Amino acid sequence: MMRVNLFRPVHIKTLTSQKRRVLLTARKILQEKAIAIENDIRGLLRNFGLKVGAVGTAKFEDRIRELVECMPDLEQIMEPLLAARRKLREEFAHLHRQVLAIARDDATCRRLMTVPGVGSIVAFAYTATIDIPQRFRNSKAVGPILGLTPKLDESGESKRVGGISLCGDGMMRTLLYEAAQVMLTHVKKWSWLKAWAMNVAKRRGLRKAIVALARRLAVVMHRSGWTIVSSTGRGKPWRQPCDRRPGRRGREFRPAAEARPSRDEG
Repeated sequence: MMRVNLFRPVHIKTLTSQKRRVLLTARKILQEKAIAIENDIRGLLRNFGLKVGAVGTAKFEDRIRELVECMPDLEQIMEPLLAARRKLREEFAHLHRQVLAIARDDATCRRLMTVPGVGSIVAFAYTATIDIPQRFRNSKAVGPILGLTPKLDESGESKRVGGISLCGDGMMRTLLYEAAQVMLTHVKKWSWLKAWAMNVAKRRGLRKAIVALARRLAVVMHRSGWTIVSSTGRGKPWRQPCDRRPGRRGREFRPAAEARPSRDEG
């Protein structure tokens, strides 16, 4: 199979990326469990005609105590659920602070956060997902890897372009979609990315514009984080700046012995 090229190489992530991914997954698990307990509490109280209503995370426990203060039996039942929710929220906040601290100290994450609409969580997850940027031939290859490009269905003479492929990392795809949605609906400051997405929304609709902007964000983040875009629009791998002495026509200065070998050297 290797001789006829009937295999696909699988990228093995580095230990740092795996640890970051575990941190993000654990943070997401705690958040989902806390939200699940809150929804269960809402459902249990609704059987007694008690409606929690729209309430924030900080005032949720006070609202529950206010509803069950006249029913001692129900208050005793709700107390363990509120304690479990409180513990999950505390541990979630602890892991969230770890993510923010790592993103603040990482140079690549700080560079990615300069992209409009990208925060600490998105930048942290992006570095853990991409891992080694050199494994992509160009920045446009990031979109298909994350499942943000349309899939093509062909059968005989029919050829139909469907929805996005939804392949790859689902967590990263969700975070990019949320970042694009926030940029289009909540961020008031204009940028060239938002202007481009608004033009797409006028032609194709808001939902398709959000998906297109999410894919564009993935491409721009790859170029901003690890590549330098020249004036001709071509990307080059990002390297640490080095000291150069300008020579003729802006070329890097080299001694004459290094620039051209002598006849004795062949």
